[in-house]
Amino acid sequence: MVQGSEAAFLKIVVIVARVRRRLVLTVFLTMLVSAGLVMLIPVTYTATSVILAPQPSSTASALLSQLGSLASLAPDLMEGGGSKTPEETFLGILSSRTIGDKMIERFGLQQLYRRKRMVDTRKALAMHTHVEATKGYLIRISVEDKSATRAADMANGYVDALYTVTQRLALTQASQRRVFLEQQVNAERDALSKAELAFRRTQEATGVIQLTAQAELTLRTIAQLRTEIVSRELQLQQLKSIATEHNEKVSEMETGIAALHEQLNKAEKGANDAQTSDYFLVAGKVPAAGLEYIRTTRDMRYHEALFEALSKQYEMARMDEAKAPPLLQVVDRAIPLDKKTGPPRTLLVLLSGLFAGVFVIGWALAKEAWAKARLVPANAEQLDILRGMLGREGILK
Repeated sequence: MVQGSEAAFLKIVVIVARVRRRLVLTVFLTMLVSAGLVMLIPVTYTATSVILAPQPSSTASALLSQLGSLASLAPDLMEGGGSKTPEETFLGILSSRTIGDKMIERFGLQQLYRRKRMVDTRKALAMHTHVEATKGYLIRISVEDKSATRAADMANGYVDALYTVTQRLALTQASQRRVFLEQQVNAERDALSKAELAFRRTQEATGVIQLTAQAELTLRTIAQLRTEIVSRELQLQQLKSIATEHNEKVSEMETGIAALHEQLNKAEKGANDAQTSDYFLVAGKVPAAGLEYIRTTRDMRYHEALFEALSKQYEMARMDEAKAPPLLQVVDRAIPLDKKTGPPRTLLVLLSGLFAGVFVIGWALAKEAWAKARLVPANAEQLDILRGMLGREGILK
C-alpha cells in the first residue's frame, strides 16, 4: 500500500512537471490580472466609537429608594426578573429605524449609496455598520466607508443620535418615575382649573356663604382623605410594578387604602348618626341651601391639595433624575484612521494565483486520466461515442 501511494504521488509529480511552464505562466498571468482588478476596488476605512452602558442595578431597591417612606415598609419584596440588560436595550435602539433615518438624513446616504428607496438605503447602511456589546458593559459602534473622515463622523453620529433618542425615553427608574408623575401633574392641573372655574360660577350664582366651623372641618377632612387615597394609590401602582399582587406589603397597602375609603364614605354620606364620627359633620347633614357651594368648595380644595402633593413628588423625582449618573458615557470617540481596512488586496491576489494553479494541475491530471482511459479497448469505444455526442451538441469539438 505504501509503495502504491508513493507511486501514485510520483505520477502526479511527473504530470505537474510536464506542465510546469504552463502552470507558472498561468499563475503569473492570473495574479497580474487580479492585481490590476483589485486596484480598481475602492479603499475602505473603518472608524469605531466606544460607549459605556449603565451597569444593571436592582430594580426593586432602586424603586423603593424613590418611594421615600414606603421603602421602610417593603424590605422583602418579591424578586422580579426577565428584564433586558442595558446593553441589549442600547443595541436595540441603535438598530432602530429612528436612528437609521437620522443617519441617512444627516449624511445624505440616499445619494451616497445611490438608493432610490429608504428601505434599500437602510439596508445599505446596516451593511456598512457593525454594533456589538463587549465585556465590561462596553458597546462598539464601527462604520465602514470610503472616506476615513466620513467614517469617523458617522460613527460619532450614531453616538449623537443615540444621545438624542435616550433624552426623550424613560430608560432609568428615576426617569420613568419622573415621566409618570409629570403626566399626573399635568392631568391634575387641568382638573384644578376646571374645579376653580366651577367654584367661581357657584359663587356668582349663590353668593359667598359663610360656612360653620364644623362644615369647614368636614370639607378639610374630606379633601385630606381623598388626597391621601390618591397618593397611596400612586405608590401602590409603582410598588406593583416590582412585586406580585400576593406580596405582603402590597396587601398591607391595599388594606390601608380600603380603610381610608371607608372613612371618606362616612365623611361624605354617612348611613346614620350612630355611624358618624364625632369629630366632623357628615356632608349630607349640611343645609341644602349651601350644598352646591360646599360641593364645589370641596372639589376645589381636593384638587388643590392633590396638585400640591403631586407637584412635590414631581420635583423630588426631577432631582433624583438629575442626581443619577449619565445614562450614556462615551469612552472613545471615533477618529479618522490613516490606515485602510479593506480590501485585502495581497490576499486576493495570492488566492487568485492559488486557484489558477489548482485549476491547471487539475486540468493536467484530468487530461492524463482521459488519455489512459482511451488506451483500454473496452473504454475506447464508449469514449468515442461520448466525444461524438458532445461534438454534435457543440460542447466538445
